[in-house]
Amino acid sequence: MAKVIPFKGILYNPDKVSGDEVTAPPYDIITPEYREELYRKNPCNIVRIDFGKEEAGDTDKDNKYRRARNFFEQWAKEGILVQDDRPSFYACEIDYSVYGEKKKLRGLFAMVRIEELGKGVYPHEETHSKPKADRLNLMKACLANTSPIYALYNNPQKIASAVIDNISVEPYISAHDMDGAHHKLYKIQDESKINLIKDELSDKPIFIADGHHRYEVALEFKREKGEGPWEYALMFLANMADEGISILPTHRLVKGIKNIGGIMQKIEKDFTVEKMGDNEDIAKALLVSGKNSFGLYIGGKKQRFMLKYKGTDLKDIDPALQNLDVVVLHELILKRDLGITDVAYEMDVQEAVKKTDSGSFDAAFFLNPTGVNDVERVALSGLRMPPKSTYFYPKLLTGLVINSFKNQI
Repeated sequence: MAKVIPFKGILYNPDKVSGDEVTAPPYDIITPEYREELYRKNPCNIVRIDFGKEEAGDTDKDNKYRRARNFFEQWAKEGILVQDDRPSFYACEIDYSVYGEKKKLRGLFAMVRIEELGKGVYPHEETHSKPKADRLNLMKACLANTSPIYALYNNPQKIASAVIDNISVEPYISAHDMDGAHHKLYKIQDESKINLIKDELSDKPIFIADGHHRYEVALEFKREKGEGPWEYALMFLANMADEGISILPTHRLVKGIKNIGGIMQKIEKDFTVEKMGDNEDIAKALLVSGKNSFGLYIGGKKQRFMLKYKGTDLKDIDPALQNLDVVVLHELILKRDLGITDVAYEMDVQEAVKKTDSGSFDAAFFLNPTGVNDVERVALSGLRMPPKSTYFYPKLLTGLVINSFKNQI
């Protein structure tokens, strides 16, 4: 099982900066426009380190990675970033709203020993191939984990959760994200509480929720460097037994649908097809219809359908995957019935409809979110869901705590 330890975190000094001004979303959801906004917020915003801009005249030696290291070192000299003097766990509470419901996500920032995937640390979905050189170059330049991996474990006893619930002090630092969620960070330095948490996590498998690429980069860096503090990676660990974890669906946009009648004939072999009202709320209808139900919006004709799987034809798929909505959609409808493997993704239902109406896509398929228990089951089976099967919400803020390899030696 994975080894989880406290660490000497590097944190922003709340006497010198505001958390609202110096934190940022994960780099991979920051648009160029929002990066400019983050640059303007504060000259010490973490985006300058974690996702800095390329500039005219950059070279192999003088570039955004060198600037990131320079910012990291300079802010430490100026006392804007400060290092804890003893190993700690860092509790984080996130108050947020989803679908009109107020929720609280609790978890811990900790160091987790890097293992080969499937040996204590488990992925749950396939990832699109994309350059990892950027994250690796940043790690080499700063010798640090500048942003955390979001991971899960499962323990109904909720020992760490109880420790977090009993924290009575004001947060060390707090910040709001771009959706208004309130992120609060607390230090856990009491040895007895640290030992309780270490004992709880000592025999638990860890499941990567968000940050598969970051984990793979950390694994590659460890292989290159050998033994050292880089054998551990910074993770946010949330207990699946808590009620605060939310997964949102990512809908699919497709091209190449021309013969609607012929396609419907194919789909009706495995699905009941119901015509929906022209202005019917697809997302609400899906929640009511439940598992193995899919919304379909046809561009041009602006038609809406509800597809309900009959559960008849996925015998060649591993049982751990057979009943997943995202697998039913990809394997039966997209691949077999439509012959489509190239899809685009969209979180917002109305935005997906707009993109379809504009002619950019022929149709949009809508689905319910994947369950957190599905993540555990699939991961422990050594399998992976299709890409973009889960969207864990809210996203963690970068900059609440950083792990420097140099400071752990």
